[in-house]
Amino acid sequence: MSQPFELPDFYVPYPARLNPHVEEARAHSGQWAGDMGMLAGSGVWERADLDAHDYALLCAYTHPDCDAAELCLITEWYVWVFFFDDHFLQVFKRTGDYAGSKTYLDRLPLFMPMGADLSMPEPANPVEAGLADLWTRTVPGMSASWRERFAESTRNLLDESLWELANINRGRVANPVEYIEMRRKVGGAPWSAGLVEHAVGAEVPARVAGTRPMRVLRDAFSDAVHLRNDLFSYQREVRDEGELSNGVLVLEKFLGSTTQEAANAVNDLLTSRLQQFEHTVFFELGPMFVEHAVDPLSAAGVLAYVKGLQDWQSGGHEWHLRSSRYMNERAKAGRPLGMSSIVDLLGAKRVRNFTHVPYQRVGPVQIPDLYVPFELRLSPHLDRARRDTVAWGTEMGLLEAGVVGAAVWDPDKLIDFDFALAAAGMCPDAGPEELALVSHWLTWGTYGDDYFPVVFGRSGNLAAARIAVDRLSAFMPLDGSPVPPPASALERSMGDLWARTAGPMPPAARRKLRADVESMCSAWLWELANELAHHVPDPVDYMEMRRLTFGGELTMDMCRLRHTKGISEELYRSGPMRALENAMTDCGVLVNDIFSYQKEIEFEGEVHNCILVVRNFFDCDYPAALTIVNDLLTSRMKQFEHIVEHELPILGDEFGLDADGRRELDGYVAELRNWVTGILNWHRHCRRYDEETLRRHKRPPRPCLGGPTGLGTSAATAIWAGRAYEPRRTSPSCAASAAGTA
Repeated sequence: MSQPFELPDFYVPYPARLNPHVEEARAHSGQWAGDMGMLAGSGVWERADLDAHDYALLCAYTHPDCDAAELCLITEWYVWVFFFDDHFLQVFKRTGDYAGSKTYLDRLPLFMPMGADLSMPEPANPVEAGLADLWTRTVPGMSASWRERFAESTRNLLDESLWELANINRGRVANPVEYIEMRRKVGGAPWSAGLVEHAVGAEVPARVAGTRPMRVLRDAFSDAVHLRNDLFSYQREVRDEGELSNGVLVLEKFLGSTTQEAANAVNDLLTSRLQQFEHTVFFELGPMFVEHAVDPLSAAGVLAYVKGLQDWQSGGHEWHLRSSRYMNERAKAGRPLGMSSIVDLLGAKRVRNFTHVPYQRVGPVQIPDLYVPFELRLSPHLDRARRDTVAWGTEMGLLEAGVVGAAVWDPDKLIDFDFALAAAGMCPDAGPEELALVSHWLTWGTYGDDYFPVVFGRSGNLAAARIAVDRLSAFMPLDGSPVPPPASALERSMGDLWARTAGPMPPAARRKLRADVESMCSAWLWELANELAHHVPDPVDYMEMRRLTFGGELTMDMCRLRHTKGISEELYRSGPMRALENAMTDCGVLVNDIFSYQKEIEFEGEVHNCILVVRNFFDCDYPAALTIVNDLLTSRMKQFEHIVEHELPILGDEFGLDADGRRELDGYVAELRNWVTGILNWHRHCRRYDEETLRRHKRPPRPCLGGPTGLGTSAATAIWAGRAYEPRRTSPSCAASAAGTA
């Protein structure tokens, strides 16, 4: 069979090294596989298959520094996981036996007990036998935190095999964002990262394991591992096995490109993820150590883990060049892989990420047909909510006029932005008080998003921005305790919103709401750091962080409050529900990016817009990038519809939902449809994104009692424009103007 594409040049910045104990691992793992029943008689492998795959060589390259005993243990874990993959293919994927596969997978967690008692049921097949043996030999001596993380990643790579099987049965190819997310689970690289901790003898401290830098390191490592594997395994998986979970195939279908073009794009994304890994190491680990008071020994352990991940990348690449599982003949015969193209040697692609010129003229935005196939309904209380929102913004001190360049908002802006219109579409059935509350939350979130670049972006003071974010938690007390005196309108308005929202909430919902607000505000710091560095984000990092900066979780919390009966938190945390919410959030994000492109790029000097990210990544023009972004929006919306039609009914059966529970779930889905429809309607009719309004808002505001005006005050005005913003109440005349024009 002819090779479907030529392998591209790979970015491999670290040399591969070989563990000297490779022969011992080969012999030991071969004996172990036979003892577990994975070879003769299994119907999956013979000894010749195992020898040809040479997992000992994989582990010797990916773990070059561990001793012989550790290398043997790690190798046997990889023998087990690859046997599982081939066994699942043979028994369930090829036969399409979804029901049997679920029964099979449901038993496997029984062989990963979390407590001191490691007793397990009798294994019924080689996969269970291997897992039982490896678990009891691996977990002693590891912390409870590590066990939980490793067990979760093991369950993910097992359970998400059902997602692959369901797609095969329906002939469905995932969209790129869905694929990256799901491949992390089913591909197993986060699981590999857990074994790196074991192999280097240094656990990631539990208090930092969930931070953004550690998450990005794990995810960027995982994505690079999987994308590299997709390039080498395309011929076997797609052409021979009928597999649909392959990044080359995903981009081939999504972009409508040739296989070679898709392979080149996958390699570009692989390079981008590796460079994201490096950027995180050099720019984010140090501040994380300081913020969380990580002691020197623990910091050294984190760096040993980072080095282990780097070794894995280089060693994994070297193994792919040698293993019989993969398309690598021409790679061996051609120029040595690991040598980057001249473009990457010069670092042109990396440099382009940091050399965006802000405030470029991009012209009026083009709004294509957007696939949002749901009916718009508006609350009858819209006009009242509009008046309430302007009055609330005035009372909280969010509005300031008369200070050239220094004000975040003035009354005219708040009226133009019309957040009540967004709330009326998102929550069409809300009563007047509830609609006002949602309008105020939207006002606060957008004000904060505008506030940080105006106040802290001018000075480049990230430390002050961090203090501002940390202080906000004090205005969201979980126990109802009094809040401190507010030092800004942002704090004052948060205290007001929290008191009105969290009081009636159950404790778990209160904790989640606070965590979602904190995540959104912390993401604003990520945006601010990128702005100061003129750094256009990596595409994957952009989409995942943009969900946070957009406040998708926060606004969806409002939807959940209306649908709690019969729906457990466990159901909300399930894979299909998370995928449902992420798909819808991405639709809202992409609608915003399409409408706000000129505002953000030309008027604000922003770098956080998907159209710009796509232009930068593909080095294409605005129309081409707009088409790609709109196609992504469409594919995410169709994924939402797919989950509702095919996955939620199964989820309801799994959780035993009664008729009331299913009605509540249907109601929540309806709320999500209202959410995105309301967002689209707001973008179409508010005055925040059109060029005429953008230019009007750039003009000096009408004179008000907020700053010096008149002859001879230009110097004083310039001083006011450059000072740090100190929130204050809008003057009575401005407040009256706002109320009168609402």
